Parts: sequence; structure tokens; C-alpha cells
Amino acid sequence: MAQLNITLNQDEILQLMKGDREGAFATLLQNSLNAVLKAESTEQLHAESYERTDERTGYRNGTRERVLNTRIGSITLEVPKHRGEPFKTMIFDNYCRSEAALIAAMAEMVVNGVSTRKVETVVETLCGLTISKSAVSDLCKDLDEAVNEFRNRPLMEHYPFVTLDATYFKVRGDHRIISKAFMIAYATNSEGRRDIIGFGVYANESKETWRDFLLSLRSRGLKDVRVFVSDSHEGIKYAISQVFPETPWQKCQFHFTRNILDKTPKRYVEGLKVELQEMFNCDTINAARSKRDSIIADYKDVAESAMTCLDAGFEDSMIAMELPKHLRRFFRTSNHIERLNRELKRRSKVIGIFPNIGSLNRLMGSVLIELNERRKTYRMFYKPMYNEIESHADRLAKKAREQQQIMEAA
Repeated sequence: MAQLNITLNQDEILQLMKGDREGAFATLLQNSLNAVLKAESTEQLHAESYERTDERTGYRNGTRERVLNTRIGSITLEVPKHRGEPFKTMIFDNYCRSEAALIAAMAEMVVNGVSTRKVETVVETLCGLTISKSAVSDLCKDLDEAVNEFRNRPLMEHYPFVTLDATYFKVRGDHRIISKAFMIAYATNSEGRRDIIGFGVYANESKETWRDFLLSLRSRGLKDVRVFVSDSHEGIKYAISQVFPETPWQKCQFHFTRNILDKTPKRYVEGLKVELQEMFNCDTINAARSKRDSIIADYKDVAESAMTCLDAGFEDSMIAMELPKHLRRFFRTSNHIERLNRELKRRSKVIGIFPNIGSLNRLMGSVLIELNERRKTYRMFYKPMYNEIESHADRLAKKAREQQQIMEAA
């Protein structure tokens, strides 16, 4: 790193602080960052201004103004220009990936002529007054490389628990707007840390698309999964049975409860909801089955279709009972992946309709990278518990075989 010298005059600082303090801090930040830009220029050229050295790799060619929006206001930076190799700076490169992806997606909308006045204003604020196709292309290329590297990385760790889900986004294609399924696999490794291990854009949720998604995970190294967790989508159930036949499927208890209550007359919803929660919280599977039978006996006359739903889906919703008791609550629902989906939806609101599939992959992939880095510090369990989980592997595999037999008989 080049030597960085920032000179702050005490009298000037005191004068600034007497007036607008926020403006004073903005001025100090502007001067400091301009000094950083000069230092970066010297480091890249291997020479100071007007210095003659054998190591010099290029020449300065003036500066250009660049407005940077910060938390303490807008500042104007003097960005050096070089002859030959372009000047690069970490100041702008340090924008987080998701913000850069957002800029790229909006810039594509402007270039493709599908923008609104609001989007143009945001792009101009973030990117400058003009947006060239080459600038957008370069930005997208860098982001695509990072996203593809993350999405296609080898899965070297063991992930005993994997949660699957999909959410939908609107994308332009073939002169119309189409909803695309964005599939996500959210896993927990042998050390108890959660990891986003896969995602992708598909035309819809079907048996074939979910099978393709799981095959892509297996080809990257996913194996010996102990439990898959998801909602009741038939495509997911089929794909698991085909690609990971030795792994049981846990029906999300939250979605299962909602399905039952949707079939229940309103006057009985609150009471049934409490009883279902008691059933899920039973200590043993036999106690849970006994509670199920009691609920069906009490409600079969007033909510027959709801009780049919409960009876049909009960066993699949209780796979978590085969796990150690202290882990059941973590892997009996897919609520944690639902929170991911909500965050993706929130980030996509400013786009509305994505200009193409590449833009969707780029922005949502960048957001997932950011979220994945945040969540790596949180543990569901600790390493010693992993051996306890593995001791239940045979019981879980038996459940998988039972599910396979039921599917084949259906």
C-alpha cells in the first residue's frame, strides 16, 4: 500500500466545527478520501506526480469529479484518470455486492428502455449522471463471476439437515411478463452452522424442476443428508424420493397447521390451533399419536375435511420426533427459509419486474451471499451434538423407506 499522508489544519478544523457540524465532517471525509485516491493512484503507477522512475507503469491524465452519497451527506471526490490502464479504487469497490447488483439491475432497465422516471432518478443518484452500456456490462460481469462462484462451489462439508423452498419473481421475456420460481436450499452443517448451499431460477415448481435442482446439489457434493424439510409441494417430495431415496422428508409443521386450519370452521380455529401445538410438542411419537386420535375424535363431526388432512399428513409431519429432543424445534418447520424469502422480496421491491433472468440471478444471488455471511456466526447446535445426530441415522433411513413404500403404493 502506498504511503498515505492526510494533513489536517487545526485552525481550519475549528473554523469548520463552529458552523454546520455535519458539513464539517463531510468536508473532513471528502479531504481524507481524496488523499486515499491520490495514494491509490501513486501505488498503481509506482510513481509520485512528476517523479521519474524505472518502475512507473503509466501516467496521470487529470481527474474527474464523482459524487459519493454517505450517511453524513454527499461529497465530491477527485478521481484520478490514468493513461493506459484504468484507475481502480477500493473506495467504490467496497460497496456491498447486493447494492452493486441493485445498481446493475436498474441500469439494465434504463439501457433497455423499460425504466420509469423514479428508477432513472435512483440510478443517476447511485451511478452518476450517465450510464453507458459498457459500464453496465463491466459491472454485471464482475457480479456474475462472484454469484456463479458462490452458486457452483463444491459442497465439501457434511450437511445433515437441508430445507427447501421457492419464491416467485416477475421477469420480462418473450415480450411478456412471466413469473419465475427462485429455488433455495438452506442447510445446516455438522457444526450446527447454517449455510445457503444452492439457488437457481426455474420456469416453475414441478417434479422435473425440483429433481433438476436436487441433482445439481448432489453433483456438487451434497450427500448423506439426514432430513429434508419443506412445505407439502408434490414436486419436492418426488424429487427427494428420486435423488435422495435414503433421506426422509419432514413436512413443515407450520404449513401443515395452516392447511388444517384453512379447512376448519372459523369458530373452532383457535381451539384447534392450541391442541395441534400440544400434539407437536409431545415428548414421544406414541404420545403425539394419542393426541392426534383425541383431536380427530373431538373435531370429526364439525371439521371433517380438516381431520382428514390431519390424519393423512400426520406421519410426514412427525419425522422430527426421530431426532434428539433438543433439536426437534429447529428442524420441524421451514420458517427460517421463509424469513430468507421475505428478505429477498423486500430487496426486489425497488426493481418490481426484472428485465431478464440474468438480472434476477445477479441481484438475488448477491443478496444471498450477503445474508449467508451474516448468518454464519449463529449455531443451531455444537460439534459434540453431531455424533448424537448420527446415532439416529438408521432410524431416519427407516422412515425414508417407509415414505418410499407409501409413495410407490399410491
